[in-house]
Amino acid sequence: MKIIFFLSALLIIAAIGAIKSTEKNKSNPEMKNNEEQKGRVTGVGGIFFKSKDPDKMKDWYNQNLGLVTNEYGSLFEFRKSDKPEEKAYLQWSAFSEKTKYFEPSQKEFMINYRVENIESLVEELKKNGIQVVDSIESYEYGKFVHILDPENNKIELWEPVDSEFTRLYDGQTTK
Repeated sequence: MKIIFFLSALLIIAAIGAIKSTEKNKSNPEMKNNEEQKGRVTGVGGIFFKSKDPDKMKDWYNQNLGLVTNEYGSLFEFRKSDKPEEKAYLQWSAFSEKTKYFEPSQKEFMINYRVENIESLVEELKKNGIQVVDSIESYEYGKFVHILDPENNKIELWEPVDSEFTRLYDGQTTK
């Protein structure tokens, strides 16, 4: 039950943060251009947590909460507030409790943040002494890199290509 409250609270906080970030950028176009060049977080891109039985967990969320699930979890579709004609996505995934994907963190969860200009952001993070766990990897649906926060939480940064998710999953996501 705690995980449901945690995930619900996280989704609400992410939505509020995305709205405030968009409102700030609309009110100050110079800041938006500067932040896009620097690289920055634009919202939550995913919520990942460890589970004893990920398939059973996906089935439970599908049957009881109506999440449309696939082998990766559930993909939530939303509209960009500054470009409402464009779709964007948030990934919810249950991982095996034995996954090594969250390492070097030993935490039970990992947050994925949507970012703009991942290369500049990583450069800035390195300058600030932030531990970058790996190199930027590129896929057709975006670029990824992982960092650690001061409490050793592994964070996934994702510069998405939302149009690829739209092509693959249009009509199959929760709305």
